[in-house]
Formats: sequence, C-alpha cells, structure tokens
Amino acid sequence: MSIGNSPEDERPFRDESQEARVPVGRALQQARIAAGLTVDDVSSATRVRIAIVHAIEADDFASCGGDVYARGHIRTLAKVVHLDPAPLITQFDEEHGGRPAPTPAAPLFEAERIRPERRAPNWTAAMVAAIVVVIGFVGFTALKGGGTGSGSKAQVAEGATSSASKSASPTPKKDKPAAPTGEPSDSAIAAAPQDKVTVQVSAPNGRSWISAKDHNGRMLFDGLLSKGASKTFQDSSKINLILGDAGAIELYVNGKKIDDNFQPGTVERLTYTKGDPVAG
Repeated sequence: MSIGNSPEDERPFRDESQEARVPVGRALQQARIAAGLTVDDVSSATRVRIAIVHAIEADDFASCGGDVYARGHIRTLAKVVHLDPAPLITQFDEEHGGRPAPTPAAPLFEAERIRPERRAPNWTAAMVAAIVVVIGFVGFTALKGGGTGSGSKAQVAEGATSSASKSASPTPKKDKPAAPTGEPSDSAIAAAPQDKVTVQVSAPNGRSWISAKDHNGRMLFDGLLSKGASKTFQDSSKINLILGDAGAIELYVNGKKIDDNFQPGTVERLTYTKGDPVAG
C-alpha cells in the first residue's frame, strides 16, 4: 500500500473544450448540410465563388486574399447557413494570430520632422567666383602680352566678362503643367448626364476587392482597389457592385455621397440606377 498520489494522479488534465471544438470551415460545412443547401446554393446567395467556398470549408483561407477578406467571407457564409458569426470570427482570430496591431504614427512624423531641407544653389557665390577667375585671367594676359594695344585688352575683358555673365546667370525653368488624371473630379461627377447612372468608388481607408457590372451583366471591373485609389463606372440604366471590404469604401452616386455606415470586413452587394441613389 503506497502513501501519496499515484502516478496516474500526476498526469495533466485533458482540455476537453479544445478537443471538442470544431474547426471554422467544418462548422460552416456542417451547418450548410443541416440547412439542406449545396455549395452552389451558398455561392449564389453570397456571390462568393464556388472554389473559395470549398476552400473555406476545408479550413484553407489562402484563396481569400488576406485575413480581412477571410473574416468577411466567414461572416457572410455564417449568416446564410444560420450560424452566429461572432464565435467563428473569434476562433479564426485565435487560430491565425488575431487582428494585426495598428502601426504607430509617431515614428512617421518624427522621420518627417528630421528630414533635411533642400537648399537652392547659391548663384551669388558662383557669380563672384566666376568674376574673380576672369579678372585673374585678364591680369595674367595683360602681363604676358604687354606689347598689345589697350583695345585688344578691352575686347578680351569684355568678351570674358560677357561669357562669365552668361555662364553664371541661371536660366529659369518653366514648370510643366501637371498631367491630367484619368479619374474625374467630384465636380465632374456632379455634372454627370441625367440619362445615365454614374458611380465613383474610392478607397480612402484601406484597400478592398471590388466588382462592377453594367445592366447587361458585362464585367466592368473585377480586382483589388488599392488604398487612396478610385474607379468611376457609368451605364445607361444600372450599375451592380460587390464590395469585399465595404468599411474601406466611399461611394458617390450621380454626384451624391452615399452615407451608409458600412462595417469593416463586411461584403456588400449594391445596385444603383438613374435619379436619386437607391441601394439595391
């Protein structure tokens, strides 16, 4: 008979909660099957491509294009299959290192403050130096060629001084007019024709994937809009938009700003027509 704890009592406890937790992609797949939906049904309802839905259900988020878009896709798919997206987003952040910390702005301003200022060339000093060189050259020539007439000396001095003045005088350069940008300004958007719909999409708060189609379903743009960039689309009757990260986007429709409070990471599908902007 032994006294004290047995070796079995010293074994670490098993974390049942971690073992029982279902991966994010697997949870979405189980909920989809329980709801009686196929991958095609989910793709049609969310506008998320079939290949990306398959990858997410396999817990492969590389094809999403980044953690921000992965969170948006998880939130969108969870709503369609009747799941609460908040626990899935939390689990995704825990498994992928969490949300990135914002970059502090202080070092950027500090670097900007200590940047040395560019100084303009000192043309006065250059001119004085040129005149001294000319005077020395004229004196040397006068001493060497004492037999020559004063008229020749005057011509040499005058020619040398004129050359020095021309070389020392800076030629002002005319600034070239700035090249016109490809995107129309807000005033151009405001003056858009009344018989068409004009939509300007800009990304002042960060980059976002966007897709734009005309009323016939023809693709106008499908790609990543970088931070600070903008795109303008125009059609005779209707523009269909999909915003991958709506929180980073600002919209101007027919010259009017759309003040919808889009949340970061959300995927929005919008339709705009002629007249007053109406979200589809």
